[in-house]
Amino acid sequence: MSGDLAVHRLRLSHFRSHKKFEREFDGRPVAIHGANGAGKTNLIEAVSMLSPGRGLRRARNTDISRLPEDIGWKVFAEVSGPDGLREIETGSEGAGRRVLVDGKVTPQVALADLVPVLWLTPAMDRLWTEGAAERRRFLDRTTLSLIPGHGAAAVGYDRALRERNRLLKDQVRDRGWFEALEAQMGRFGAEVSRNRLAAIGRLSRVTVVDAFPVAELGLYGTAWEKEADLVEALRDGRARDMAAGRSLRGPHRDDLSAVYAAKGVEARLCSTGEQKALLISLVLANARAVAEDFGAPPLLLLDEVAAHLDADRRLALFEQVCDLGAQAWMTGTGAELFEGLGDRAQWLALSGEG
Repeated sequence: MSGDLAVHRLRLSHFRSHKKFEREFDGRPVAIHGANGAGKTNLIEAVSMLSPGRGLRRARNTDISRLPEDIGWKVFAEVSGPDGLREIETGSEGAGRRVLVDGKVTPQVALADLVPVLWLTPAMDRLWTEGAAERRRFLDRTTLSLIPGHGAAAVGYDRALRERNRLLKDQVRDRGWFEALEAQMGRFGAEVSRNRLAAIGRLSRVTVVDAFPVAELGLYGTAWEKEADLVEALRDGRARDMAAGRSLRGPHRDDLSAVYAAKGVEARLCSTGEQKALLISLVLANARAVAEDFGAPPLLLLDEVAAHLDADRRLALFEQVCDLGAQAWMTGTGAELFEGLGDRAQWLALSGEG
């Protein structure tokens, strides 16, 4: 078993349409095909739960648990990596979820160190045309894959932000409470900003194949790398924030920008096909950066990606995945979509029975 990151055994219990699922995998890319409703996306969503957060659909536990039983869901995986074979188990526990690594209860954020996971879904095709929140979320997942400690900083900042916003909404004017929360926001927020900028810089140094366009990335918003600057801005803005009922300045207001480098056109103004190609380019660049920095490529979850590419770009994508040595979990309605992979992939047909 190599040091590359790969899922070698996956077992699901009451996870969406899968009442029970268990398979072994050999580390090659996985080509998952079947009719609509067969459970393809549900399967790779289960793999996404091996990373911190709420998975590729950002679903609540109550939405994941299989109906009508609704007894809670569970995902178990044997995962190999540079540090050897690990057993990871996660499942619903009340409103949250429990994580065990090698049988020991472990914080979710620790999964970022163990299993970097990247994904691309059809819903992300609207990334460049939707609101800034989705782009921040995309940037933060990218950053987390390159800087595992980013998760703890983001959680700390969000927790302090929520508390400050509660004070603002309730018109609380206790200066001591504000100063304490703003100190936390300054410490965590500066780290979040530095991490985001470092991730953008890291991706800019990755070479992307000619089949996919290069995206020049940037960050819209005030530079908050210095803790003191953010604390001062929050303190000076209290009156305005009190009137608005929320915090109007900080890293939570940043936005990711992207430009199609060869054309000098902002991603939001590109064609649908160009926007898709830019996304794939970023995910591949991210995967290559993870492979270079951590010694193993991440797990790649590519939902219905092949169906929206022409034959040349589809083949280029497969070549990149195989060249990286990544275990990519790819879904499509027909096996013909993955013909370019041949025996380089492990094939999995789903019928929806389960």
